[in-house]
Amino acid sequence: MSAMQQATARAFNGLVTQGWNRAARLYNTPILQRLAYRPPQDEIIAQLALSRAQRIADVGCGTGILAARIAADLAPEAVYGCDASAGMSKQARSRSDRVEWRHRQAEDLGFPDAALDAVVSTHAFHFFAHQAALAEFHRILIPGGLLAIVLNNPTTRFARALQPAPMQDLAYFPAPSEMRALIEAAGFTVTEQRAVQRYPIPPALVPDVLTVARRG
Repeated sequence: MSAMQQATARAFNGLVTQGWNRAARLYNTPILQRLAYRPPQDEIIAQLALSRAQRIADVGCGTGILAARIAADLAPEAVYGCDASAGMSKQARSRSDRVEWRHRQAEDLGFPDAALDAVVSTHAFHFFAHQAALAEFHRILIPGGLLAIVLNNPTTRFARALQPAPMQDLAYFPAPSEMRALIEAAGFTVTEQRAVQRYPIPPALVPDVLTVARRG
């Protein structure tokens, strides 16, 4: 990671992790998990099952619900739950002993080159320094490795203009076309991009999008 990327990552994570350290207990609320987070996690589980990945990192894992599900449902060789928030990481460590929990930033995960078969992330990528995080994901994935990200991607091409400029340094939600461009610029090939299935809730009410790619 370049010095500029490191500085950007520090700025993002310093602001974001303070809030999530305090919000860890609220995030773990069953009704919030069921309504907001379970559908995208189901999508990620399905993608991982199809890929048969054996070494998987859940980046921005929060309190570890998805990472623990991956370990329990798919029983891969290794699952890593990574989060920059100390509060979230503390909650996660008590969830499963089948996951290796790491208190790490998305832009500096600490894995060797080509160490993983899959990197996944649900509703956290907007907090990352996008280019630096994608460069890190590309570095740690094997050639052909799976990248699957769920994020609220506003459908309009004016996504940046619609988000307050001061907030863009804290969290930014790219439009689907911009998301695709970011991922492809980092050396991935996008294989699928579609709305998360939340039947009977229409996608317009929760505009999160699954983007799936493979490392070139």
